[in-house]
Amino acid sequence: MPTYEYVCEDNGQVVTVRHGMNVVIRNWGELCFAAQVPMGDTDFEAPVRKKLGAPGIAVPVGNSTLKNQGFTKLVKRDKGVYENVTATGSEKRYMKAGDPSSMPHLHKKVGD
Repeated sequence: MPTYEYVCEDNGQVVTVRHGMNVVIRNWGELCFAAQVPMGDTDFEAPVRKKLGAPGIAVPVGNSTLKNQGFTKLVKRDKGVYENVTATGSEKRYMKAGDPSSMPHLHKKVGD
């Protein structure tokens, strides 16, 4: 669900709210209800306008970047067989169902 910012014309407050693209918020009361914030002293009918913001852009991350950041990426290759495309050191390249020795070394990658 997209996140939008609205500014109130009367009080100048900016409120961030998540809602569907088809939802139209016209006034302070509707905005406060959608964002679950208190209205304060501002009139319910005070107009609000949606602020324009930069779009969120997702950029694909390569396997080497994931590996360098300590992530494990498994790609399904066959029934019960996964390839560890971010394998490091002594990790096995292929993980097979029922073979605990082929599991990635998650305990070495996950910390508190």
